[in-house]
Amino acid sequence: MKAAALDLRDRRLAICLGPGGVGKTTLSAAIALNAALSGLAVDVMTVDPAPRLLDALGLEGDAAAPRPVALDGLGAARSGRLRAMKLDPKRMFDLLVERHAPSAAARDAILSDRIYRNLSNAMAGVADYMAIEQLLELHRRDPKSLIVLDTPPAREALDFLDAPRRMLELLNSRALTLLGASREMMRGPLALFDLAARGVLSAFDRLTGLHLLTDVQAFVRRFEGMYAGFAERAAEAQTLIRDPRTFIIVVTTAEIDRIDQAREFVAALDTMGLRTDAVAVKRVTAPMPDMAEIERAELPRALKRKLMRNFEDFSALKQRETAALRHLRDALPSATRTIVAQDLGREPRALKDLAEIAIGLRL
Repeated sequence: MKAAALDLRDRRLAICLGPGGVGKTTLSAAIALNAALSGLAVDVMTVDPAPRLLDALGLEGDAAAPRPVALDGLGAARSGRLRAMKLDPKRMFDLLVERHAPSAAARDAILSDRIYRNLSNAMAGVADYMAIEQLLELHRRDPKSLIVLDTPPAREALDFLDAPRRMLELLNSRALTLLGASREMMRGPLALFDLAARGVLSAFDRLTGLHLLTDVQAFVRRFEGMYAGFAERAAEAQTLIRDPRTFIIVVTTAEIDRIDQAREFVAALDTMGLRTDAVAVKRVTAPMPDMAEIERAELPRALKRKLMRNFEDFSALKQRETAALRHLRDALPSATRTIVAQDLGREPRALKDLAEIAIGLRL
């Protein structure tokens, strides 16, 4: 069956996942560029703190807000546009507080809180959820555009996809009740347990002088009136990630160990109730030329022998690669397609290199 061009016109979100070192960021940029060249309005965002995606698209700086990528000279359809950004978790958290705090006084108290400052800068779980908030921000701003997400490597990406569920669990947990409860809330069958736990924290405060319980309680109470909004957006994000118009792509290379990692990743996503739409295989060797061309060429004998040895080496590599691709296709669910991205033979250093990868993407 002849390979078809990648078509994301009916999609609203494409999520690129995979282990580190397989070229996931480059492929995320290429997929976004492919869609923009075909005429779609596209926003591509990386959750990875490294600047590789911005470098691939020829952008400098932090790009904490979407920045346009010039498509001049790449043959883009007139309606196509591409913007790129890198997640800034602290900036996104501050923006949420400024937007949803019940009052200016509450906003200022939260932004100046020492626990908030440490939390918004340091915790990986916060970064995961802020990425979800940024995704919703982009989606709400332009629901008809396509968003392409470049996620962190492997296990961290699964944590990212699971962030909305974990946020909902946190907001429904007894931890918030324990830390922020008023006297009126401290009633019921578990009140003695909660009082005992709070007593332990209070004793710890007296011994250390850190005032941990008081500070944490103040922090939790400052967010009163905002929890319902967090829960609502977390549920909305879950719906968006699981929407039939979301396209989930696992990225790998044509090596047996990487192929096996991809299969495990697909299985893990299935356990989470997420369907993998495609597995993208990067750096696939171009089709081999006809050996007879070398034999017919009028070349010095020594050079011809060297070319023949190189041809044999590349032929063996291509055979292993073909076997790995067959192994992958045989193991995937029937509904999961494969995307092949041929190796450029060089590192993509300019937007035109990325466009070459983008144009060659095939299902």
